[in-house]
Amino acid sequence: MKNETMIKHLLKATMLGFATFSSIIVAAQDKLALPTLAHQEWSDAEIGAIFHFDMPTFKPNYNWRVYGSHPPASVFNPSKVNTDQWIAAAKAGGAKYAVLVAKHGSGFSLWPTAAHAYSVKNSPWKSGKGDLVKDFVESCKKYGVRPGIYASASTNGYLWADNPGVVQKGGPVDQKTYNEIVIQQLTELWTNYGKLFEIWFDGGVIPVSEGGPDVDALLKKLQPDAVVFQGPDSAKNLIRWIGNEDGLAPYPNWSTTNGIDATKGFKENDFSGVPGGKIWCPGETDFPLRTGGFQGGWFWVDDTQDMISKEKFLDNYITSVGRNSNMLIGIVVDSSGLVPLKDIALLKDFGDAVKVKYRQIATSSGRGKEILLDLGKKQLLKGVVIKEDIAKGERIRKYRLEGFNGQNWKTIGGGSSVGHKRIEMLTKPSRFSKIKLILLNSEGTPVIKELGAIGE
Repeated sequence: MKNETMIKHLLKATMLGFATFSSIIVAAQDKLALPTLAHQEWSDAEIGAIFHFDMPTFKPNYNWRVYGSHPPASVFNPSKVNTDQWIAAAKAGGAKYAVLVAKHGSGFSLWPTAAHAYSVKNSPWKSGKGDLVKDFVESCKKYGVRPGIYASASTNGYLWADNPGVVQKGGPVDQKTYNEIVIQQLTELWTNYGKLFEIWFDGGVIPVSEGGPDVDALLKKLQPDAVVFQGPDSAKNLIRWIGNEDGLAPYPNWSTTNGIDATKGFKENDFSGVPGGKIWCPGETDFPLRTGGFQGGWFWVDDTQDMISKEKFLDNYITSVGRNSNMLIGIVVDSSGLVPLKDIALLKDFGDAVKVKYRQIATSSGRGKEILLDLGKKQLLKGVVIKEDIAKGERIRKYRLEGFNGQNWKTIGGGSSVGHKRIEMLTKPSRFSKIKLILLNSEGTPVIKELGAIGE
């Protein structure tokens, strides 16, 4: 009887200990911020494109901050607009989504807005009957690319508004009227063109409490499932800027942060995010294919503009997608309405090369503190891919990578943040038969969606 009683006490203590341990794990996991379904789909897309086509394309020296100097709508008169060509070029570069800059700093609108006269409806293009936003979205659907729209609420040269949407003294409208125009234009864009994958604000939005338009309520009503770049701080699918336009995400680069400044669309000195942050707000890494020229190469000036090299393009893939960030490629449209041929060629070269240079020869998955990938035999290894199951949160805090050369294990890499994807390229390609991921520090149990070997 004494032995039976003792066994019962031991079993009870063991169960209590297990329950306590389980509660600690659950508590650790419960406090992690989690991505929405929209966030997960966006991260899976990995590569997007953004198209700039505005008054500076036709008047390269135009500076929208010189108020009252905006070119007339008649200047916008491209002869060969072909949005199918744009999207085909982006898709060749690997883009799964595309964003059209429907209204940039000039205030000129690429759709026939009813809010004011400065739009395509008063241009000679298609005799004022054109709608570039409509054409763009239809081309996206045709090529299986998810559509997005950029419409800055923070700047408008035509209406004398500057960051973050404040009407300057002497402007043609007052702040109340400007706010109403913002709401009207966003209502048109978010209603007339179907479901959007990504919405770009660029520069933040003045909160209602500080005299701004109620963009947040409109967003929740009309496009609740879109991911939102630099939008209202209470948006549920926020993504953030990584602090430069060079294709260079910081490392570490966490998917979470403790908030953004709504009037800027980002938080100073928080470009790397925060491990264990309160909200899921991953970074998007943007850069233009062209360099120099107007606004750093975002707009077409002429075909003498320098372009980034294919090698730089491939490096940008590692410093964006390989650092837990999406890569957003800036593509110009020339004054005829087409993506220039050399830009198309560069996109195709990149799209073809990235499939070869970063090809995975084997993968595994698992959960726990160690994940093994057995290659079967010694193979030349150039890099390693790690992907967390972000649906369960960003759990990894520190890791080490080891390779087995047939005789012993050798440290080949290590780091901190992983998130959706971490790519580590080896300093020197070497032959290994096995790879091991060792999780040194984590919140809860690490869940590895993929451990991959990049090889020949």
